[in-house]
Parts: sequence; C-alpha cells; structure tokens
Amino acid sequence: MKLLCIIPSYWPAFKYGGPIYSVHGLNKALVKKGVDVAVYTTNVGLDSSIPVNEVIDIDGVKVTYFEFTKLFEFIGTTGWQFSLPLTKALRKNLKEFDVVYIVAVWNYPTMIAAYYCRRYKKPYIIAPRGALYSHTINKKSWKKWPYYHFITKRDLKNASAIHYTTEDEAEKCQSLLNLKNQAFVIPNGINLSEFNDRPAKENLSRRYSHLKGKKIILFLGRVHWIKGLDILITAYSRLIKERNNMHLLIVGNDEEGYSEKVKGWIREYGLSYMDYGSRDKELKDSVIKKTRDERRDADVSFTGMLKGKEKLEVFTGSDIFVLPSYSENFGMAAVEAMACGVPVVISNKVGIYREVEKNKAGIVVNTNAESLYKGIKQLLENPDLREEIATNGRRLVQEYYDIDKVADRMIEMFENILNGNHRT
Repeated sequence: MKLLCIIPSYWPAFKYGGPIYSVHGLNKALVKKGVDVAVYTTNVGLDSSIPVNEVIDIDGVKVTYFEFTKLFEFIGTTGWQFSLPLTKALRKNLKEFDVVYIVAVWNYPTMIAAYYCRRYKKPYIIAPRGALYSHTINKKSWKKWPYYHFITKRDLKNASAIHYTTEDEAEKCQSLLNLKNQAFVIPNGINLSEFNDRPAKENLSRRYSHLKGKKIILFLGRVHWIKGLDILITAYSRLIKERNNMHLLIVGNDEEGYSEKVKGWIREYGLSYMDYGSRDKELKDSVIKKTRDERRDADVSFTGMLKGKEKLEVFTGSDIFVLPSYSENFGMAAVEAMACGVPVVISNKVGIYREVEKNKAGIVVNTNAESLYKGIKQLLENPDLREEIATNGRRLVQEYYDIDKVADRMIEMFENILNGNHRT
C-alpha cells in the first residue's frame, strides 16, 4: 500500500506541536508494518538546515518539505501556506498513491490535496484533529465560517471518511456539521517501548532538591489560557492550605507571555514560585543559585519545556497528573502520564475523557476550581484509589493507545476504503 500523508507542518517543527508528534509516530509504525508512507508538508517552523523541495528520509518515512509563499501572514502566523511546488508535486505524483490521508483543515495544503483527489478520483481521508469542534470554528469565526462554506464543506462532503481520534470529537463534530460520511474513531498512539525503562521516582527530587518529601502535582502542557491554569492555581491554593507537604510542578513552554498571568495569580493567593524555565540565562542562573531553604519554601515551580529523559523524570517522580483544559482535542500528555503509572485528573473538555471515565482510569472533573479541588483531594486522601486508577490507566494505554495496535486499525481503515467502501 502506498500512502500519501498531507499535513501543513511536520516533524521536527516542534513549535507547532500537536499532530506533529502523533502523526510522525503513526507514520513510523505504519512503515514498520510494510506501508510505503510519503509525507507532503511545508517548511513552516523548520530551521534552515533542513532541505526543502526534495525527499528526505526520517525514520523510514519519505518526507518532502515544500517551500511556501508568505503572502497571507495577516490571517495568521503561518499564513495560508500557499505552496506552488507542493501543487506541482500533487499534480505530477498523486496517481502513484493508493490512498491520501489529510491532516488538519484550515490551510492550503489540505485544500489543494482534496481538490486533486477529487479530480483524479483518488480516495482520501480527512483527520481534522480538533479543527471542527464548535469552539475551534468559532474562534476567529469571521474567517473560518466563510472558509468552511466555500471550501471545507465540499472537501469534507467528498471525503471517503473522516478520522476522529476520540468518541467525543466524532459525536460533536459530525452532529455540528451534519456530516454523513462514514466516521472512524481511532486514537493517537504512543510507543510503549519508550516507557518501559522509566527512571526511578527519586530522580526528580535529585534534580530539584526542594521537591524531596513533597506530594507532586504535575501539569505538563502549553502554558496557555486554554489549559485551565487559572482554575488549577485556585484549586491548588486551597489544597496547600490544608496540606503543607505539596508542590505544583508546571512543565511546558510559555505562550504569548501567559506565564506572567499565572505567576500573578500565584502571588495573589500568597504563594511563591521558582522559575527554572526562564529564557533569560542570568535570571535562570539566579534561580538555581538561590539557597536551598528559599527553594524549599516555594509552592510552585516552572521548568519550561522538557523532553526525553527529563520529561520521563517529571512523570515518574510525580504523584498526580492534572490537565484541566477548557478545550483539548485529545490529551496526549494524559496518555503519557498513564503509561508512566501516574493517576490522572482531567476535565470533561479533554477529548479522551469518555475513554478514561469508562475504564475508571482517572478522575474526570468539570472546568471549575471547586470540581478540580475535589478531584485532586479525592486522590490525595485515598492511596488505594490512586493505585487503582494508576493500574487501570496503564491497562487502558496498553490496550487502546499502543501505537502498534493503532497502526493496525489505521491499516484496516485504509483497506476498507480501498476495497470500495468510499466516495469519489
């Protein structure tokens, strides 16, 4: 099977996160199972060392980063990603592929790919990855709803199928847009082998000595308003007054200076913080050099973005993982926490909440401080419940989010479509 994946930005353009990680992980797994995978994307977010307009091999995946014209940056930081080289490549090469997998919605690469698939009667699947939730469409609705009616509606209507990553996304998006296409629900997956050799729990307190002896509440994700950090700080301020052996660890990149707002709320509640993730080297060094007592007294720590071994250390060294997002298409960090055996508390706006709830693999709360406070407190006060949820979480990841199993289901979906159950 020859698969063409169309996505506006791709590994290693880390800045744009989300699908970049999960789609590349899926493509690697598909290649290992014998699928010939090619990726057409743009060079948005890449450094100049990566060649453009030519095929390069990344973990067995044939990736081409096409140069795009920055004419439409007034509508967003990445513009519309209009790419003439990408257009020419689709026109020339599309017939070589059996099926086309289109990730995302609001951009030129996905629009032109859908157009040529219809023109050459090539089956294609669209994976919106949260782009069709009402919250997402209504954000900057002045441009998205006209775009939807003139372009996206036709692309979706003629797709062979729509691929959703959660039951919640499938139900809400199909209903909102009255879509009649067949819909597949296949989750994002993770490579479980990356979580087999986890660091010892003590490693975290060795790296950050002021965490020794504390119950660690972990938030890992973008430091952005959509993640619900306002209600997390409010809930935590109540909890720490009741239990003085706690510490909140905030791991992730600051977006649009939002961390300053979070720090302001921390100060308003009479709490203190340490910022290890500052981009200012002098400021960062001064934090690290503070006396042990000053660091021990801090209630919250910011680490900035962590990857690899350091990221695993914060998972395995934490006692509870929290993701109280106002909107979250999937919730990959929660899946990673479960893989590490950390009990999770997530909001009912995180895409995987139904799967978590159904399998008793976490505490699901409403997006308000009171509900979050009660959910975290319930786990803090009940070690048996923590262990039960951690066990169920690991089982859920092994059975449902294992990337090899996800790849098998994707291949089944592609074969189903190629066997004639699709529109052209």
